[in-house]
Amino acid sequence: MTATTNTPVTAHAPATGSQTRADGRASYQKAQRRASTRALLLALPLIVFLLSTFIAPIALLLARSVQNREVPDSMPALSRALDAWDGHGVPDEHTFALLASDIKHAQESGQLGTVARRMNFSQSEFRSLLLKTARGIRNEAPPAWKPALIEIDDRWNAPETWRLLKRAAASPTPDYLLNAVDATVTPQGSIASLPANATVYREAFVRTISISFTVTLLCLLLGYPVAWLLANLPEKSSNRLMLFVIVPFWTSLLVRTTAWYVLLQPGGVVNSLLLSLGIVTHPVPLVFNRTGVLIGMTHVLLPYMILAIFSVMKGVSPVYLRAAKSLGAHPFTAFVRVYIPQTLPGVGAGCFLVFVLALGYYITPALLGGAGDEMISQLIAIQTNTQLNWGLAGALSAYLVIFTAIFYFIFNRIVGIDRLRFG
Repeated sequence: MTATTNTPVTAHAPATGSQTRADGRASYQKAQRRASTRALLLALPLIVFLLSTFIAPIALLLARSVQNREVPDSMPALSRALDAWDGHGVPDEHTFALLASDIKHAQESGQLGTVARRMNFSQSEFRSLLLKTARGIRNEAPPAWKPALIEIDDRWNAPETWRLLKRAAASPTPDYLLNAVDATVTPQGSIASLPANATVYREAFVRTISISFTVTLLCLLLGYPVAWLLANLPEKSSNRLMLFVIVPFWTSLLVRTTAWYVLLQPGGVVNSLLLSLGIVTHPVPLVFNRTGVLIGMTHVLLPYMILAIFSVMKGVSPVYLRAAKSLGAHPFTAFVRVYIPQTLPGVGAGCFLVFVLALGYYITPALLGGAGDEMISQLIAIQTNTQLNWGLAGALSAYLVIFTAIFYFIFNRIVGIDRLRFG
Protein backbone atom coordinates (compact mmCIF):
# COMPACT_ATOMS: atom_id res chain seq x y z
CA MET A 1 0.00 0.00 0.00
CA THR A 2 1.49 3.27 -1.08
CA ALA A 3 1.50 6.28 1.36
CA THR A 4 0.34 9.49 -0.13
CA THR A 5 2.06 12.70 1.04
CA ASN A 6 -0.05 15.86 0.90
CA THR A 7 2.02 19.04 0.25
CA PRO A 8 0.43 22.09 1.81
CA VAL A 9 -0.28 24.94 -0.57
CA THR A 10 0.38 28.49 0.70
CA ALA A 11 -2.11 31.05 -0.55
CA HIS A 12 -0.85 34.64 -1.07
CA ALA A 13 -3.32 37.14 0.27
CA PRO A 14 -4.04 40.01 -2.10
CA ALA A 15 -2.44 43.35 -1.13
CA THR A 16 -4.70 45.67 0.75
CA GLY A 17 -5.36 49.27 -0.31
CA SER A 18 -3.31 50.73 2.55
CA GLN A 19 -0.26 48.64 1.59
CA THR A 20 -0.53 49.79 -2.01
CA ARG A 21 -0.70 53.43 -0.98
CA ALA A 22 2.30 53.00 1.35
CA ASP A 23 4.35 51.36 -1.40
CA GLY A 24 3.40 54.11 -3.82
CA ARG A 25 4.31 56.81 -1.34
CA ALA A 26 7.70 55.19 -0.69
CA SER A 27 8.39 54.91 -4.42
CA TYR A 28 7.41 58.55 -4.93
CA GLN A 29 9.65 59.75 -2.09
CA LYS A 30 12.53 57.68 -3.45
CA ALA A 31 12.06 59.18 -6.90
CA GLN A 32 11.95 62.67 -5.38
CA ARG A 33 15.20 62.06 -3.52
CA ARG A 34 16.88 60.87 -6.71
CA ALA A 35 15.63 63.95 -8.56
CA SER A 36 16.83 66.26 -5.77
CA THR A 37 20.23 64.58 -5.74
CA ARG A 38 20.59 64.98 -9.51
CA ALA A 39 19.57 68.64 -9.28
CA LEU A 40 22.08 69.23 -6.47
CA LEU A 41 24.86 67.58 -8.46
CA LEU A 42 24.04 69.77 -11.45
CA ALA A 43 24.15 72.91 -9.27
CA LEU A 44 27.26 71.81 -7.35
CA PRO A 45 29.79 73.53 -9.69
CA LEU A 46 27.87 76.81 -9.35
CA ILE A 47 27.69 76.45 -5.55
CA VAL A 48 31.44 75.77 -5.34
CA PHE A 49 32.14 78.72 -7.63
CA LEU A 50 30.03 81.11 -5.52
CA LEU A 51 31.55 79.86 -2.28
CA SER A 52 35.13 80.20 -3.52
CA THR A 53 34.85 83.49 -5.41
CA PHE A 54 32.12 85.37 -3.52
CA ILE A 55 31.20 84.04 -0.07
CA ALA A 56 34.69 83.01 1.10
CA PRO A 57 36.49 86.29 0.13
CA ILE A 58 33.79 88.37 1.81
CA ALA A 59 33.89 86.21 4.94
CA LEU A 60 37.70 86.42 5.11
CA LEU A 61 37.64 90.20 4.70
CA LEU A 62 35.01 90.58 7.42
CA ALA A 63 37.02 88.30 9.70
CA ARG A 64 39.98 90.66 9.33
CA SER A 65 37.98 93.28 11.26
CA VAL A 66 38.58 91.38 14.53
CA GLN A 67 41.75 89.43 13.75
CA ASN A 68 44.96 90.74 15.28
CA ARG A 69 47.69 88.18 14.73
CA GLU A 70 50.69 90.35 13.77
CA VAL A 71 52.03 90.98 17.28
CA PRO A 72 51.07 87.61 18.87
CA ASP A 73 52.63 85.64 15.98
CA SER A 74 55.84 87.72 15.82
CA MET A 75 56.28 88.31 19.56
CA PRO A 76 54.65 85.33 21.31
CA ALA A 77 56.57 85.51 24.61
CA LEU A 78 55.94 89.23 25.05
CA SER A 79 52.26 88.77 24.14
CA ARG A 80 51.79 86.16 26.87
CA ALA A 81 53.50 88.39 29.40
CA LEU A 82 51.39 91.41 28.47
CA ASP A 83 48.24 89.32 28.70
CA ALA A 84 49.03 88.73 32.39
CA TRP A 85 50.03 92.37 33.00
CA ASP A 86 47.39 94.44 34.85
CA GLY A 87 48.01 97.59 32.76
CA HIS A 88 49.09 99.81 35.64
CA GLY A 89 52.43 101.56 35.63
CA VAL A 90 55.33 100.04 33.67
CA PRO A 91 55.93 96.25 33.47
CA ASP A 92 58.75 94.55 35.38
CA GLU A 93 62.28 93.65 34.28
CA HIS A 94 61.18 90.25 32.95
CA THR A 95 58.74 91.82 30.48
CA PHE A 96 61.44 94.25 29.27
CA ALA A 97 63.77 91.30 28.69
CA LEU A 98 61.07 89.50 26.70
CA LEU A 99 60.54 92.66 24.62
CA ALA A 100 64.24 92.83 23.74
CA SER A 101 64.37 89.11 22.94
CA ASP A 102 61.27 89.19 20.72
CA ILE A 103 62.46 92.32 18.90
CA LYS A 104 65.75 90.59 18.08
CA HIS A 105 64.00 87.42 16.91
CA ALA A 106 61.47 89.39 14.84
CA GLN A 107 64.28 91.35 13.21
CA GLU A 108 66.19 88.17 12.37
CA SER A 109 63.08 86.52 10.90
CA GLY A 110 62.08 89.61 8.91
CA GLN A 111 58.81 90.11 10.82
CA LEU A 112 59.72 93.31 12.64
CA GLY A 113 58.43 95.42 9.75
CA THR A 114 55.04 93.70 10.01
CA VAL A 115 54.87 94.42 13.74
CA ALA A 116 56.01 98.01 13.22
CA ARG A 117 53.33 98.59 10.56
CA ARG A 118 50.64 97.12 12.80
CA MET A 119 51.69 99.27 15.77
CA ASN A 120 51.75 102.33 13.55
CA PHE A 121 48.00 101.90 13.07
CA SER A 122 47.60 102.51 16.82
CA GLN A 123 50.13 105.33 17.11
CA SER A 124 51.80 107.04 14.19
CA GLU A 125 55.26 107.15 15.83
CA PHE A 126 55.36 103.57 17.08
CA ARG A 127 57.14 102.28 13.98
CA SER A 128 60.10 104.58 14.56
CA LEU A 129 60.17 103.51 18.23
CA LEU A 130 60.46 99.80 17.38
CA LEU A 131 63.05 100.31 14.63
CA LYS A 132 65.10 102.62 16.84
CA THR A 133 64.98 100.06 19.65
CA ALA A 134 66.02 97.25 17.29
CA ARG A 135 69.07 99.26 16.19
CA GLY A 136 69.98 100.07 19.79
CA ILE A 137 69.89 96.49 21.10
CA ARG A 138 73.37 94.92 21.21
CA ASN A 139 74.11 91.25 20.96
CA GLU A 140 75.43 91.19 24.52
CA ALA A 141 72.72 91.33 27.16
CA PRO A 142 73.08 94.28 29.57
CA PRO A 143 72.88 93.77 33.33
CA ALA A 144 69.25 94.94 33.22
CA TRP A 145 67.06 95.39 30.15
CA LYS A 146 64.64 97.86 31.70
CA PRO A 147 67.06 100.80 32.13
CA ALA A 148 68.81 99.85 28.88
CA LEU A 149 65.63 100.11 26.80
CA ILE A 150 64.54 103.29 28.55
CA GLU A 151 67.96 104.75 27.76
CA ILE A 152 67.45 103.91 24.06
CA ASP A 153 64.07 105.71 24.08
CA ASP A 154 62.33 107.08 27.16
CA ARG A 155 58.92 106.25 25.63
CA TRP A 156 59.42 102.73 27.04
CA ASN A 157 59.00 104.34 30.46
CA ALA A 158 55.49 105.58 29.53
CA PRO A 159 52.57 103.32 30.60
CA GLU A 160 50.58 104.32 27.50
CA THR A 161 53.23 102.74 25.24
CA TRP A 162 52.81 99.41 26.99
CA ARG A 163 49.02 99.67 27.00
CA LEU A 164 49.10 100.06 23.23
CA LEU A 165 51.29 96.97 22.97
CA LYS A 166 48.95 95.06 25.28
CA ARG A 167 45.90 95.93 23.12
CA ALA A 168 47.80 95.04 19.95
CA ALA A 169 48.79 91.67 21.43
CA ALA A 170 45.16 90.69 22.08
CA SER A 171 43.26 88.71 19.45
CA PRO A 172 40.41 89.07 18.61
CA THR A 173 40.39 92.83 19.07
CA PRO A 174 37.68 95.51 18.89
CA ASP A 175 40.17 98.20 17.86
CA TYR A 176 39.45 98.09 14.12
CA LEU A 177 35.68 98.18 14.62
CA LEU A 178 36.07 101.13 16.98
CA ASN A 179 38.43 102.99 14.66
CA ALA A 180 35.94 102.54 11.80
CA VAL A 181 33.46 104.73 13.71
CA ASP A 182 36.07 107.19 14.99
CA ALA A 183 36.19 105.74 18.51
CA THR A 184 39.01 104.40 20.65
CA VAL A 185 39.72 102.76 23.99
CA THR A 186 40.89 105.16 26.69
CA PRO A 187 43.70 104.29 29.14
CA GLN A 188 40.97 103.60 31.71
CA GLY A 189 39.45 100.96 29.41
CA SER A 190 36.32 102.88 28.39
CA ILE A 191 35.25 103.71 24.82
CA ALA A 192 35.42 107.35 23.75
CA SER A 193 34.98 109.27 20.53
CA LEU A 194 37.95 110.86 18.82
CA PRO A 195 38.21 114.67 18.76
CA ALA A 196 36.04 116.40 16.17
CA ASN A 197 39.07 117.39 14.08
CA ALA A 198 40.18 113.74 13.87
CA THR A 199 36.88 112.15 12.77
CA VAL A 200 36.78 110.76 9.25
CA TYR A 201 34.70 107.64 8.96
CA ARG A 202 31.42 108.65 10.61
CA GLU A 203 31.12 111.58 8.23
CA ALA A 204 31.97 109.26 5.34
CA PHE A 205 29.20 106.84 6.35
CA VAL A 206 26.66 109.68 6.57
CA ARG A 207 27.88 111.01 3.22
CA THR A 208 27.63 107.58 1.60
CA ILE A 209 24.05 107.04 2.78
CA SER A 210 23.08 110.60 1.78
CA ILE A 211 24.49 110.26 -1.74
CA SER A 212 22.92 106.81 -2.18
CA PHE A 213 19.51 108.07 -1.08
CA THR A 214 19.71 111.12 -3.36
CA VAL A 215 20.75 109.01 -6.34
CA THR A 216 17.89 106.58 -5.65
CA LEU A 217 15.39 109.45 -5.54
CA LEU A 218 16.74 110.96 -8.77
CA CYS A 219 16.62 107.61 -10.53
CA LEU A 220 13.01 107.13 -9.41
CA LEU A 221 11.94 110.60 -10.58
CA LEU A 222 13.62 110.15 -13.97
CA GLY A 223 13.03 106.44 -14.43
CA TYR A 224 9.31 106.20 -13.68
CA PRO A 225 8.16 108.42 -16.60
CA VAL A 226 10.58 106.68 -18.98
CA ALA A 227 9.34 103.24 -17.89
CA TRP A 228 5.72 104.37 -18.31
CA LEU A 229 6.46 105.65 -21.81
CA LEU A 230 8.16 102.41 -22.82
CA ALA A 231 5.33 100.32 -21.37
CA ASN A 232 2.58 102.24 -23.20
CA LEU A 233 4.17 102.77 -26.61
CA PRO A 234 3.52 100.32 -29.44
CA GLU A 235 5.79 97.30 -29.15
CA LYS A 236 7.90 98.20 -32.17
CA SER A 237 8.62 101.73 -30.95
CA SER A 238 9.13 100.51 -27.38
CA ASN A 239 11.73 97.96 -28.46
CA ARG A 240 13.67 100.60 -30.39
CA LEU A 241 13.71 103.00 -27.46
CA MET A 242 14.61 100.18 -25.09
CA LEU A 243 17.96 99.93 -26.88
CA PHE A 244 18.91 103.31 -25.40
CA VAL A 245 18.31 101.86 -21.94
CA ILE A 246 20.21 98.62 -22.57
CA VAL A 247 23.18 99.97 -24.55
CA PRO A 248 24.91 101.42 -21.41
CA PHE A 249 25.24 97.86 -20.09
CA TRP A 250 27.40 97.06 -23.12
CA THR A 251 29.82 99.87 -22.25
CA SER A 252 32.45 99.76 -19.54
CA LEU A 253 31.61 101.65 -16.35
CA LEU A 254 34.99 103.35 -16.52
CA VAL A 255 34.31 104.53 -20.07
CA ARG A 256 30.91 105.95 -19.13
CA THR A 257 32.33 107.76 -16.11
CA THR A 258 35.23 109.16 -18.15
CA ALA A 259 32.74 110.36 -20.76
CA TRP A 260 30.94 112.35 -18.09
CA TYR A 261 34.25 113.88 -17.03
CA VAL A 262 34.78 115.05 -20.63
CA LEU A 263 31.25 116.45 -20.79
CA LEU A 264 31.24 118.21 -17.41
CA GLN A 265 34.74 119.68 -17.15
CA PRO A 266 35.10 123.50 -17.38
CA GLY A 267 36.02 123.31 -21.07
CA GLY A 268 33.68 120.42 -21.80
CA VAL A 269 30.63 120.11 -23.99
CA VAL A 270 28.06 121.12 -21.34
CA ASN A 271 29.82 124.31 -20.29
CA SER A 272 30.61 125.23 -23.89
CA LEU A 273 26.93 124.88 -24.78
CA LEU A 274 25.82 126.95 -21.79
CA LEU A 275 28.33 129.68 -22.65
CA SER A 276 27.37 129.74 -26.34
CA LEU A 277 23.66 130.08 -25.46
CA GLY A 278 24.41 132.90 -23.05
CA ILE A 279 22.89 131.07 -20.10
CA VAL A 280 26.05 131.54 -18.04
CA THR A 281 28.92 133.98 -18.31
CA HIS A 282 31.63 131.69 -16.95
CA PRO A 283 32.05 127.90 -16.72
CA VAL A 284 29.92 126.25 -14.06
CA PRO A 285 31.79 123.82 -11.75
CA LEU A 286 30.15 120.49 -12.59
CA VAL A 287 33.00 118.11 -11.86
CA PHE A 288 35.12 117.30 -8.77
CA ASN A 289 32.11 118.12 -6.61
CA ARG A 290 28.84 116.60 -5.41
CA THR A 291 27.02 117.66 -8.59
CA GLY A 292 29.31 115.59 -10.78
CA VAL A 293 28.96 112.57 -8.48
CA LEU A 294 25.15 112.73 -8.54
CA ILE A 295 24.98 113.18 -12.32
CA GLY A 296 27.39 110.34 -13.02
CA MET A 297 25.89 107.88 -10.54
CA THR A 298 22.32 108.67 -11.62
CA HIS A 299 23.21 108.00 -15.24
CA VAL A 300 24.94 104.73 -14.39
CA LEU A 301 22.17 103.38 -12.15
CA LEU A 302 19.13 104.74 -14.02
CA PRO A 303 18.75 101.66 -16.31
CA TYR A 304 18.30 99.40 -13.26
CA MET A 305 15.38 101.53 -12.07
CA ILE A 306 13.80 101.73 -15.52
CA LEU A 307 13.99 97.98 -16.18
CA ALA A 308 12.62 97.07 -12.74
CA ILE A 309 9.60 99.39 -13.09
CA PHE A 310 9.06 98.59 -16.78
CA SER A 311 8.82 94.86 -16.14
CA VAL A 312 5.93 95.46 -13.72
CA MET A 313 4.18 98.08 -15.84
CA LYS A 314 3.97 95.66 -18.76
CA GLY A 315 1.80 93.42 -16.61
CA VAL A 316 -0.65 96.17 -15.60
CA SER A 317 -3.85 95.91 -17.58
CA PRO A 318 -5.20 99.20 -19.04
CA VAL A 319 -8.71 98.00 -18.21
CA TYR A 320 -8.42 99.35 -14.65
CA LEU A 321 -7.65 102.89 -15.81
CA ARG A 322 -10.49 102.83 -18.33
CA ALA A 323 -12.86 101.56 -15.65
CA ALA A 324 -11.84 104.32 -13.25
CA LYS A 325 -12.31 106.99 -15.91
CA SER A 326 -15.68 105.55 -16.91
CA LEU A 327 -16.79 105.87 -13.30
CA GLY A 328 -16.03 109.59 -13.38
CA ALA A 329 -12.49 109.74 -12.02
CA HIS A 330 -10.21 112.46 -13.33
CA PRO A 331 -7.33 111.01 -15.44
CA PHE A 332 -4.75 112.25 -12.94
CA THR A 333 -6.73 110.84 -9.99
CA ALA A 334 -7.13 107.52 -11.80
CA PHE A 335 -3.40 107.41 -12.50
CA VAL A 336 -2.43 108.16 -8.90
CA ARG A 337 -5.00 106.00 -7.14
CA VAL A 338 -5.32 103.10 -9.59
CA TYR A 339 -2.20 102.82 -11.75
CA ILE A 340 0.64 103.79 -9.40
CA PRO A 341 -0.33 101.33 -6.59
CA GLN A 342 -0.12 98.47 -9.09
CA THR A 343 3.43 99.46 -10.03
CA LEU A 344 4.74 99.77 -6.46
CA PRO A 345 6.36 96.29 -6.51
CA GLY A 346 8.53 97.44 -9.42
CA VAL A 347 9.25 100.77 -7.74
CA GLY A 348 10.29 98.97 -4.58
CA ALA A 349 12.52 96.57 -6.49
CA GLY A 350 14.17 99.42 -8.40
CA CYS A 351 14.76 101.54 -5.28
CA PHE A 352 16.17 98.60 -3.36
CA LEU A 353 18.51 97.63 -6.21
CA VAL A 354 19.74 101.17 -6.90
CA PHE A 355 20.30 102.05 -3.23
CA VAL A 356 22.27 98.89 -2.46
CA LEU A 357 24.42 99.31 -5.58
CA ALA A 358 25.03 102.99 -4.81
CA LEU A 359 26.28 102.19 -1.30
CA GLY A 360 29.33 100.41 -2.69
CA TYR A 361 30.13 102.54 -5.73
CA TYR A 362 33.78 103.41 -6.20
CA ILE A 363 34.85 104.47 -9.71
CA THR A 364 32.26 107.19 -10.34
CA PRO A 365 32.76 109.12 -7.04
CA ALA A 366 36.53 108.69 -7.33
CA LEU A 367 36.69 110.26 -10.81
CA LEU A 368 33.92 112.87 -10.61
CA GLY A 369 33.95 113.79 -6.92
CA GLY A 370 36.12 116.07 -4.88
CA ALA A 371 37.83 115.80 -1.51
CA GLY A 372 34.51 116.25 0.29
CA ASP A 373 32.73 113.52 -1.70
CA GLU A 374 34.68 110.45 -0.60
CA MET A 375 32.44 107.46 -0.04
CA ILE A 376 33.17 104.44 2.14
CA SER A 377 34.24 102.38 -0.87
CA GLN A 378 37.06 104.84 -1.56
CA LEU A 379 38.25 104.71 2.04
CA ILE A 380 38.23 100.90 1.93
CA ALA A 381 40.35 101.03 -1.23
CA ILE A 382 42.81 103.41 0.46
CA GLN A 383 43.18 101.09 3.46
CA THR A 384 43.76 98.00 1.31
CA ASN A 385 45.97 99.49 -1.42
CA THR A 386 47.84 102.35 0.26
CA GLN A 387 47.79 101.92 4.02
CA LEU A 388 47.76 98.08 3.88
CA ASN A 389 45.47 98.15 6.90
CA TRP A 390 43.29 95.15 6.08
CA GLY A 391 41.81 95.10 9.58
CA LEU A 392 40.33 98.59 9.23
CA ALA A 393 39.23 97.82 5.67
CA GLY A 394 37.43 94.74 6.98
CA ALA A 395 35.78 96.78 9.73
CA LEU A 396 34.54 99.40 7.25
CA SER A 397 33.22 96.61 5.03
CA ALA A 398 31.49 95.00 8.00
CA TYR A 399 29.65 98.24 8.81
CA LEU A 400 28.67 98.60 5.16
CA VAL A 401 27.18 95.09 5.25
CA ILE A 402 25.38 95.96 8.51
CA PHE A 403 23.91 99.13 6.99
CA THR A 404 22.71 97.11 3.99
CA ALA A 405 21.09 94.57 6.31
CA ILE A 406 19.41 97.37 8.31
CA PHE A 407 18.09 98.92 5.10
CA TYR A 408 16.81 95.50 4.04
CA PHE A 409 15.01 95.09 7.38
CA ILE A 410 13.43 98.55 7.25
CA PHE A 411 12.49 98.11 3.60
CA ASN A 412 10.94 94.73 4.37
CA ARG A 413 8.85 96.21 7.19
CA ILE A 414 7.62 99.15 5.10
CA VAL A 415 7.26 97.64 1.61
CA GLY A 416 7.67 93.89 2.05
CA ILE A 417 10.31 91.92 0.19
CA ASP A 418 7.69 89.38 -0.85
CA ARG A 419 5.96 92.11 -2.88
CA LEU A 420 9.02 92.95 -4.96
CA ARG A 421 8.97 92.00 -8.60
CA PHE A 422 11.98 92.13 -10.91
CA GLY A 423 10.10 90.84 -13.93
